[in-house]
Amino acid sequence: MMWLSDIRIAVASLKATRVRTFLTIFGIIIGVASVTLVLALGEGAKHSIKSQVALAGGDVATVRPGKLSRDQQGDVTGYDILANFNASTLTENDIQVVSTTPGVAAATPVMGLRGSVSGGKHTIEDTQIVATNSALPQVLSQRVKTGEFVNPDINRNTVVLGDTIANLLLDSDQTTGQQVTIRGATYTVIGVLAHSDTPLALNGLFDSNMAAYVSLDAGKAMNQGLAQIQTINFRAKDGSDLEAVKRAVTARLRAEHKADDFAVISSREALSVTEGIFNLITKYTAGVAAISLLVGGIGVMNIMLVAVTERTREIGIRKAVGATNGQILRQFLTEAIIMSLVGGLAGVGLAGLGAFAITFLFALPFTPIVTWGIFGAAISVSLFVGVLFGIFPAIRAARKDPIVALRQLQ
Repeated sequence: MMWLSDIRIAVASLKATRVRTFLTIFGIIIGVASVTLVLALGEGAKHSIKSQVALAGGDVATVRPGKLSRDQQGDVTGYDILANFNASTLTENDIQVVSTTPGVAAATPVMGLRGSVSGGKHTIEDTQIVATNSALPQVLSQRVKTGEFVNPDINRNTVVLGDTIANLLLDSDQTTGQQVTIRGATYTVIGVLAHSDTPLALNGLFDSNMAAYVSLDAGKAMNQGLAQIQTINFRAKDGSDLEAVKRAVTARLRAEHKADDFAVISSREALSVTEGIFNLITKYTAGVAAISLLVGGIGVMNIMLVAVTERTREIGIRKAVGATNGQILRQFLTEAIIMSLVGGLAGVGLAGLGAFAITFLFALPFTPIVTWGIFGAAISVSLFVGVLFGIFPAIRAARKDPIVALRQLQ
């Protein structure tokens, strides 16, 4: 009952200074929304990665540039993520080496490019262009809806489009046989992939529905004749031990490279590595976003200190009629907590709207997810901010000398 009374008094006090209260709460809203949105983006990316790994199955592995470190049990302990941003150590010969390794059913390279793609009266800038071979659908569980996938036996200037980009560019159910322009060159559409609900997470997290797929030779032509291969994915034959196949691939590539400048990892290990990268990025980004929450907390403290000064007479009267220090402290602390809690709830709501807007405007290959864990963490942090930055003004109010306070009545 005492807390209900404190809440009623706190709400009445906050309503008396609506504009100031709103501005204080707004600072909390921005802080909580920033942190929540970053966490939601990271959670959405990780969920997409897990979905892709589940779709690919347990018999798919990836060769990546860069050195991988393992512990004595063979678990991945580190990976040189900067290798993906440098010149790749993977070559066209490596594709042949992997595909001919005993136990490998098929291997497909992924060479990522970006550029404008035009079709009909439409142009999509900065489109993901994937240079690969005919084995990609088999290895990465992608289904061709119409036509066929890229094939080295077909004209080099052919392209397969993702389901979404095909609909955006060509506005027709009959897309095969039509022509599109990719980075200034004309390509004939020979197929369209079926819509996929998960991005190709094993290869840089790109949206397969918004990608254009060309042959490796076509990709090299776009890259001054160089094959900048980011990954080589392979699927083990039915009944083969993936770990044994990985060891065989590693041994053959090591003999070719004369160095450990590559990493062979299963889809599940790739999930672990990629999750680690996203966790690191999310952690530091959330840390930066949390600065705005700190500023909001300082705003709460500032406003509460002003309120204590303005309401000195009120404090004196309440103490004169029997209010204890604890009751005064609870009253002001309750006001700070209410502002932080309202700001936290509104911040989570704003983050949800922001996530929807970002997904729609920037065509993310995944959907941000606000889990119950993120929701709980956001509300807990906002309450902590209310207590942390509200306790000092509340203590200051509780320690007011009633005699000194009552003098202000004169």
